[in-house]
Amino acid sequence: MQIPLLSTHDYFMHMKGKEYVFIANSDNLGAVVDLKILQHLIQKKNEYCMEVTPKTLADVKGGTLISYEGRVQLLEIAQVPDQHVNEFKSIEKFKIFNTNNLWVNLNAIKRLVEADALKMEIIPNPKEVDGVKVLQLETAAGAAIRFFNNAIGINVPRSRFLPVKATSDLLLVQSDLYTLQDGFVTRNSARKNPENPSIELGPEFKKVGSYLSRFKSIPSILELDSLKVSGDVWFGAGVALKGKVTITAKSGMKLEIPDNAVIANKDINGPEDL
Repeated sequence: MQIPLLSTHDYFMHMKGKEYVFIANSDNLGAVVDLKILQHLIQKKNEYCMEVTPKTLADVKGGTLISYEGRVQLLEIAQVPDQHVNEFKSIEKFKIFNTNNLWVNLNAIKRLVEADALKMEIIPNPKEVDGVKVLQLETAAGAAIRFFNNAIGINVPRSRFLPVKATSDLLLVQSDLYTLQDGFVTRNSARKNPENPSIELGPEFKKVGSYLSRFKSIPSILELDSLKVSGDVWFGAGVALKGKVTITAKSGMKLEIPDNAVIANKDINGPEDL
C-alpha cells in the first residue's frame, strides 16, 4: 500500500490553529509538555527553544550550546577536532548539554521551509557495527537552532532528562526510585541524594529478555550510590542495595543473590561474601 505524501502546504494546513510543536527523543521518559515553558516562549516570541541541563560525568559526549557568528548554535562532539575533545568533555568549561527537548514555532518552520533556508550540516560520525567500521552521516535536530530568530536555550531540572537507552537505565526507572503517576514518571522523594546512582551491568544483562530473567523482582535502590555487576549473577526477590556495591561472578560460576538480601557497601565475589 502506497501512503500519499503531504505537500508542505497541506502539512501546515493540518497544523492550523497550532503555534508550537514540542519535540523529544522517544526514549526520554522525562520529556513532558511544560506549560510554563510554553507560556514563556509565547510571551517572549521565541521561535526556537532547546532545553539544556547541567552536565555530569555521564553526559560528557552530549552536545552543548555556543555563541558563534552572533547566533546560538549547537556544538556536537563529532564536530570537535581530536585535539580538543577532552576540552569539550570538561564539565567545568561546558557546564550544560542538550537534552534534545525542543520547542519550535510552526510558523517559523513554515517560513524557513518555504524559503529553503534550513541548510542542515551533515555530521560524519565514525562507528563500528558488528566489527565493521562505518561512517554514519547524520543531521542533528538541535543544530537547526541557528536558523531561527530569538532562539534560546533554557536550563531545566535533570528530571526532564531521563533517557532509557540500556538495561542499566531500565533498572533505574523500574526500581523504587521512580513511580508512574498519571502518565508521568516521578522520582521518589524519599531519595535523599539529588543524584541518581551509577549503575553498570555486564553483557549478561545487555538484552532485555536476559535482563528481566535475572531478577525475581527489581531490587530496592533508594539508598544506592553505585552498582557494578559482572558475570553470571541472578537476583532473588526483595533484595535491597545500599551505598557502593560490586557483584562479580567468577568465570564458570553462577552467583545467586538470595531473597530479601540487604547488601550495603560491599564487594561480592562469591556466596561466601553474602
